[in-house]
Amino acid sequence: MDYRDHKPHLNAPLFRWVASGVGLRQTARSVGLSPRCAEEKFRKIGRHLWRLNLNLRKPLEEGSFQLDEFETYEGRRNTRPLSVPVLIEAESRFVVWAEAATIRPRGKMTPAREKAIEEDEGRFGRRVDQSRRALRRTLRRAAQMASGLKRLRLHTDEKSSYPRLAAEAFGAARLEHTTTHSEVVRGTWNPLFPINHTEAMLRDLLGRLRRESWLVSKKRRYLNLALQYFCAYRNYVRRRFNRDSASPAQLLGITRRRLLPTELLSWRQDWGARSPRLVGSGTVSVQRL
Repeated sequence: MDYRDHKPHLNAPLFRWVASGVGLRQTARSVGLSPRCAEEKFRKIGRHLWRLNLNLRKPLEEGSFQLDEFETYEGRRNTRPLSVPVLIEAESRFVVWAEAATIRPRGKMTPAREKAIEEDEGRFGRRVDQSRRALRRTLRRAAQMASGLKRLRLHTDEKSSYPRLAAEAFGAARLEHTTTHSEVVRGTWNPLFPINHTEAMLRDLLGRLRRESWLVSKKRRYLNLALQYFCAYRNYVRRRFNRDSASPAQLLGITRRRLLPTELLSWRQDWGARSPRLVGSGTVSVQRL
């Protein structure tokens, strides 16, 4: 992964800082890089982690999923909102997928906001609502991991589009879909506490998602790269809970132990039939450089 890097020894420190909620400028100061070099490393590592997060997973032996969405924005809060669907395996807290999608501005429309939206549409065109497309893709990620299950559970809030999209992704015959009203107090007794807790961690560990923060992503694609940092850190590096010794990936049998950031950033990704080495039928090998 670090082919042609001038300072490959700074990749793991940069990963740790970004996965700890620190902005890129402060990360650059802390590890000894220029802001531009930190941006380039952030993007390169993010693309690598995107592939790694897809490549390391494997079919599940049982499935209990939770899905929710929260809103953030890119560049400008009142004109460029984003929806971020997040799907986890509830028992292990393994983050199956998370990505950002554009949505139309909504809520109270003041004259100043209407003018700002009109200016944005003049620059970028009419904003397209891609939230349903992102939801379908997120549910398909879980369906791939649950392909061998005869029965699986999905717990969401009562958003009207979820039942149809979930049945489309998983198949209605094997899906047990339960719901909880979104206005139920978000305490530990709430059935959706695992996904609510994961979203709270996301806002804490990604400065780009903090409300009223100047770390906000200027473009959606860079927020999607940052989400891959969180998925890799949460799934493979961090314990499920502080009292545990195992990571979510360990609990699902995906890895035999917790991985170090240096290991996450040293895997070569091998793909399908083009891979020089395959383990078993259709299984992609992961080798160390």
